[in-house]
Amino acid sequence: MTPTAPPWRERLPLRLRRTRVAWDRQRPTWREASPALIAEALGRARARPSGNWYVLGASHALRADRPLARTVAGREVVAWRDPRGHLVAGPGACPHLGAPLGDSPVRCGVLVCHWHGLALTGAPFAGWQPWPAHDDGLLAWVRLDEAGGEEPTDRPPVPARPPASGALSAVYTGFGACEPSDVVANRLDPWHGAWFHPYSFVDLTVVGTPGAGEEEEEAFTVEVSFKVAGRLVVPVRAVFTAPGPRTVLMRITEGEGAGSLVETHATPLTSAAVARPRTAVVEAVLATSDRPGFAVARRAAPLLRPMLRRVAGRLWRDDLAYAERRWELRSTGRFPG
Repeated sequence: MTPTAPPWRERLPLRLRRTRVAWDRQRPTWREASPALIAEALGRARARPSGNWYVLGASHALRADRPLARTVAGREVVAWRDPRGHLVAGPGACPHLGAPLGDSPVRCGVLVCHWHGLALTGAPFAGWQPWPAHDDGLLAWVRLDEAGGEEPTDRPPVPARPPASGALSAVYTGFGACEPSDVVANRLDPWHGAWFHPYSFVDLTVVGTPGAGEEEEEAFTVEVSFKVAGRLVVPVRAVFTAPGPRTVLMRITEGEGAGSLVETHATPLTSAAVARPRTAVVEAVLATSDRPGFAVARRAAPLLRPMLRRVAGRLWRDDLAYAERRWELRSTGRFPG
C-alpha cells in the first residue's frame, strides 16, 4: 500500500528538513559561481533592447494630491495623474524659473508650481514638453530617448505576469551607490543565496545555467528552500532570466507558489559621467498559489504588503552592499567590469 501524505501536508507547503546544517558546513559554491559565466550572462543582458524605458517606481506612489519625483540618468523627472487619471511624466524643473515641480501639489489632475502658480495639465505648455510614460498597473515607467540612445518603442517591455486578480503584489524601492549592471550582476549570481542570506535560504543548488540545456537558453535554474523557522522550509524551483539591460526576473516554476514572479528593475539615478553613481532598485513581488487558503491572503493584502516589503528590504540591504562592493572594485581597477 502506498503511504498517503499527512493531511497537514496537503494544506500547508511546509517541509521538515532531515538535519540542520551549520552555515559553515554547507556545500561551498564558489567553484560553480564562475565570474566568467556571470559576466557573459550580464553582457548578453546589457545588449538586449529596453526601448529607452526606465522604471520610475510603484504605481501606488502616484497619489491624487502629489507627484512622484525622481532623477533618472541625471534628468529630473516628475510624474502625476492628469484629470483623466492617466500617467503623465516630463521634466522636473518648471519652465518658468526652474522650480522643483516634484515639490508642487496636484489639484484635480493639474500640477501647480508652488513658486508662481504655473499650471500643467500634462499637455505641452510654456516650453514644458511631456515625455512618453506608461502605467502597467503595478509600475510607472518613463521613456528617455536621449538617455537611452536606443531605438524607442511605444510600450515598455513589461513581462508576462500572473493575473492580478489572483496575485498578491508588493513593490519595494531601495537605493545604492553603484550602476544598474552591478544590481543585475548580483541577481545573475544565484550561488550566493544560502551563504549571504542564510536567514532566508537553505539547501540551494543551481541545476541549470545559460547554454547548459535549459529550455530557456539564458536561464539560471535553482532548487532552493525558503526558510520558515528551525527545520521548517518551503522548497521550490526557480528560474532567473534577464530580458533587458536593467531587469532580472525570478519565476517559481515548481513547488509552492508556482507561477509567482519577482521583477527586479535597476534604474540609474545619475548620468554616466558622474564619479559616484546612484541606482534605484525597484522590485515588484507577485505571489500566487492554487491553495484555497491563498484567497484569505489576498484579502489581507493591505496587512501583508508591508511584510513583503520588509522581507525584500532585508535581502536588498545585503544585496546592495554586494552591488556597491562590486562597483567599488570595478571603479578602482581591482575587478574586471
